[in-house]
Amino acid sequence: MGMTGPSGSIGGRRGRGSRRAPMSEINVTPLVDVMLVLLIIFMITAPLLASAVPVDLPESRAKPVETEEQEPVQLSITGDDTLYIGEEQVSEAELPARLDAIVREQKEGERPRQIMLRADKGLDYGRVMRVMGELNRAGLSRIALVTTGSDTEPAVVTRGSETGQ
Repeated sequence: MGMTGPSGSIGGRRGRGSRRAPMSEINVTPLVDVMLVLLIIFMITAPLLASAVPVDLPESRAKPVETEEQEPVQLSITGDDTLYIGEEQVSEAELPARLDAIVREQKEGERPRQIMLRADKGLDYGRVMRVMGELNRAGLSRIALVTTGSDTEPAVVTRGSETGQ
C-alpha cells in the first residue's frame, strides 16, 4: 500500500479532488518586462526630440564635433525668420539682452558657453550673419553650426568660429 499526494485518497479530499487556494500574490514579471521595453523606447527617442523647433537644416559632409560636459545653448532661426533660444521664442529686440544674460551666468575663468546655431537652409545668409554678429558682440564666440548629414551620414555639428581663444 503506497501513499499518494494531496490529490489521492489518503490524507486528501475525496470526490472531485483537491482545490487550490486562490493565489494572493501578483506576478510582476510581465509588468517589469513591459516597463523595461518602454524605458528602452524612451531612451532611444528622447535624444531625437531634443530640439522641438522645426528647422530645415542644410546638408553637410563634415564630421561631428564632440560636445562638452556643459550643456550648449540651442539658438534656432526658423524659415519664417523667428528666433528661439532653446524652445522659447525670442524677439529680435530682446536677443542682445538674452545673450548678455547667458554671458553673465558664466563663472569666472570658465570657457564661454558653446552655442549650437540651427538656421533654416532657405534663410538669407545676411540674416544668419547678423545673429552671429550679435553672438560675437555678446562675447559668445564658440559657435557650432548644426546641419543634417548627407543621405548616407547622420546629422552633424560642425565647428563654426572660435575667435578670441
